[in-house]
Amino acid sequence: MEKDELKILAQHLANPQGEKGIEIGEMMNATNIGMTLESIRTLLIEDNEHILEIGHGNAGHLKSILSVANNIQYTGIDISETMHQEAKSLNKAFENQADFVLYEGKKLPFQDKTFDKICTVNTVYFWEEPVEFLNEIYRVLKDGGTFVLTFGQRDFMERLPFTEYNFTLYNNDEMEELVSKSHFKRMKISEKEEKITSKTENEKIKRIYTVLTIKK
Repeated sequence: MEKDELKILAQHLANPQGEKGIEIGEMMNATNIGMTLESIRTLLIEDNEHILEIGHGNAGHLKSILSVANNIQYTGIDISETMHQEAKSLNKAFENQADFVLYEGKKLPFQDKTFDKICTVNTVYFWEEPVEFLNEIYRVLKDGGTFVLTFGQRDFMERLPFTEYNFTLYNNDEMEELVSKSHFKRMKISEKEEKITSKTENEKIKRIYTVLTIKK
């Protein structure tokens, strides 16, 4: 891909827009599904819990979350108007259990201690003020709640040509240091790997990623 094409791809990965954004959203759901399902398993969702997902994309995976336990309430939040509308459209069947919120990416528009569990997959690269945003997550998480943060490790992400455009990358030590600067203090790191299809070339590559389990 040319430099301009890589820049456009990077922009859509951060904030999908329009018809191209819908296409990118479908691709992200497909390439991230392994990381997403691993994050859901790590949350250990139980009956009657309220779950928040930050950066839900098209939420094509919502059924997998709602099937884990009984009487789950799901809230998804995203900065992309396109993904907000696409998620609502794709998940009309679950509107009694799920709602989707559009926001500006900095302040979570929820009351303190609203959610039992919170997760986010492949969004941390785009947080402008990561410590402040972690503290926002801490604020809306109930005491004793779990936050699962899943991200591709720096060494892997640096090999992807689009990540030089407005991505902030982390290895495990850097992420652990970042989280320790927030109100969160207890965390567990788990490394995973999987084979995925490259976003820029139609070939299989090995992705190394981290699932960070953070307790309040």
